[in-house]
Amino acid sequence: MSAADRPHDHDTPWYFEPLGELRFAPSAHVGGGWNPREQHIAPAFGLLTHLIERDRDRRRDDGLVLGRLCFDIHGVLPMAPFEVELEVIRPGRTIELVEARIVHGGRTAVVLHAWWLARTDTAGLAGTPQPPLPAPERLPPWDFGSVWPGGFVRSVRARRREQAPGRCAFWVDTDIALLQGETVSPTARLMGLVDIANGATPRVAPEQAVFPNLDLTAHLLRAPVGGWIGFDTSVSFGPDGIGLTHSWVHDREGLVGTVSQCLTVRPVAVPPGRSL
Repeated sequence: MSAADRPHDHDTPWYFEPLGELRFAPSAHVGGGWNPREQHIAPAFGLLTHLIERDRDRRRDDGLVLGRLCFDIHGVLPMAPFEVELEVIRPGRTIELVEARIVHGGRTAVVLHAWWLARTDTAGLAGTPQPPLPAPERLPPWDFGSVWPGGFVRSVRARRREQAPGRCAFWVDTDIALLQGETVSPTARLMGLVDIANGATPRVAPEQAVFPNLDLTAHLLRAPVGGWIGFDTSVSFGPDGIGLTHSWVHDREGLVGTVSQCLTVRPVAVPPGRSL
């Protein structure tokens, strides 16, 4: 394995290193919760968001804003370099649909479909019935690493109040840069963290069941302001192996949008004579 193929050590202050215009290498901070030898998909979502924003700014100057981002996870992504492909699917003056794909070894691992919308002034109509979250300082510190392995969960700070397994309010923040050598928007930074919601309040311990998400869909009311990101999260399991993690997402100024994750829930087999 070459130096470019090895993830960087934990002292590296970024999630990804650019190896070319659209080729990237993960650092050890990207290690996943289900398997540290595979990437936690959260930073990849942030990277794709940054790349479609960068592509927008190179193609047009009318300030389209992101309304929806839908990520489909086609398979696991190893801790190794990968490529990104970008395409405008539906060009338009006031709305535009773009696609971004992460490809590793000729196999597509993640696909993003994002809707850009023309910016209009609706400040006089803005509002929501959703209540604000308690400020992060009002919630106790919580360590994601107490439940999950991997470098990514250890790269964030968290504060959480859990009402019950599968229901909590929490905030996360990180000092780790998304991409070495580039400034990213608060939206890309937020999208690089929101996938952590599925591990914030497990309904059951990971030793009892695995419940990875197949996708993540975010609907945004506005761009975030940066800093701490807050979640009002609930996790539900159905009777046939399907689950849903749904979060109202906040920053210090209020509601930013929602995030939903479709889960595949699989009970872990217990050897005869052994209890969990």
